[in-house]
Amino acid sequence: MPRVLVVDDEENIRLVLRTMLRKHGYEVRVASSGEEALEVAEDFGPDFVIADVRMGGMSGIELTQALSAEAASPTIIVMSAYGSIELALEAMKAGAYDYVSKPFKQDEVLLALRKAEEREALKRENRALKQELKERSRFAGMIGRSEEMRKVFRMIEKAANFDTTVLIQGESGVGKELVARALHERGSRADAHFVAVNCGAIPESLLESELFGHKRGAFTDATNDKPGLFEEASGGTLFLDEVGELPLATQVKLLRVLQEGTLRRLGETADRTVDVRVVAATVRVLKDEVDEGRFREDLYYRLNVLPLTVPPLRQRKDDLTLLIEHFLERNNQRLGTKIEGISRKAQKLMLAYHWPGNVRELENVLERAIVLSENDVLDETDLPDRLREPDPVQAVLATGELSIKKTQRYIEETLIRKALEETGGNRTRASKLLELSHRALLYKIKDYGIT
Repeated sequence: MPRVLVVDDEENIRLVLRTMLRKHGYEVRVASSGEEALEVAEDFGPDFVIADVRMGGMSGIELTQALSAEAASPTIIVMSAYGSIELALEAMKAGAYDYVSKPFKQDEVLLALRKAEEREALKRENRALKQELKERSRFAGMIGRSEEMRKVFRMIEKAANFDTTVLIQGESGVGKELVARALHERGSRADAHFVAVNCGAIPESLLESELFGHKRGAFTDATNDKPGLFEEASGGTLFLDEVGELPLATQVKLLRVLQEGTLRRLGETADRTVDVRVVAATVRVLKDEVDEGRFREDLYYRLNVLPLTVPPLRQRKDDLTLLIEHFLERNNQRLGTKIEGISRKAQKLMLAYHWPGNVRELENVLERAIVLSENDVLDETDLPDRLREPDPVQAVLATGELSIKKTQRYIEETLIRKALEETGGNRTRASKLLELSHRALLYKIKDYGIT
């Protein structure tokens, strides 16, 4: 039964409306002032409010503003006597949906309510459709509806229930740890520990002790027996991030654990059995590392049983709008802000940008913009200079990326896109501007996913 709150400082108006609306199937409460209406609304939770625009104390316009500020605000219809239509229009600017004139006719009030109900039904349907789309675009904490991300999601679903080692490859900031967690949480080991370690963040002298543990007295500072991360993750999943950073000596011991399911703590002579699923990740091209002698070939093939590549953000621009909405919502909750969205021009700049730092860079850009913005909608002036006036080299340097290979790829792709834009998509002319052979340009266009 729809709930209606009637607000009017004239008792006979309240009585007439309450009687009429109850007769037509509405649950009705009344209030004689705007102040009382706010108290009643908090307890009653009306779907609709019919309020006189001119009352003593709090006016109908002030009541409309106060109710519209609530998260789940009711639909408001104001009543205005002859000569106060301008006030009714002002109330609609403040958030009211419709108005009826006094003295009102029964059919006018009922028609306004029926229209309001239809509007609410459409709003609920739109919210449901948006929520359904949002849910369909989410997967274990990840967001994406592009075909590239759907492939990743399908691969996770297939691999999750097997203990096979997975090697996650992708650039910095694409969300490799989220993929690793999804493999763990969707699999049979979900109730056990998920332990993550960044292999490049631990000093080489401590790495073996951290991974495999040590016995008391094994070295100077070993004052107690200590289990390593493999034992801590026993029964669950160990995520080896940046596995390409492991020194060769540690690679040998890791290979043994993967092959035999046993390890030996530093300083001990007996082996220990461990039951761990290993998921590894790297920004490096491990096959190149093998060819250059920095990574063991046998370990590479042992890790690369199920390779899974997470695409960079520039290759999944279809997901950008979803990610922007997600980060705005999350930062609003975390920072207590009320940013409603981004302007069309700001969105265009974000779609055109290369995002060398991927999803992590996008999240940081939006958080910065939210903190600095003085409006409810982010515009282009809230974005950093590298998005508004993109310079290939400066854009890469601003992200802190030091990889020459990645920087070269970014600059090449940016120049190719500019050349194609300048030539209207004519690849032959673009190849001449770039001083590349036509064949080389076609290869790079395909490699960089340029459409």
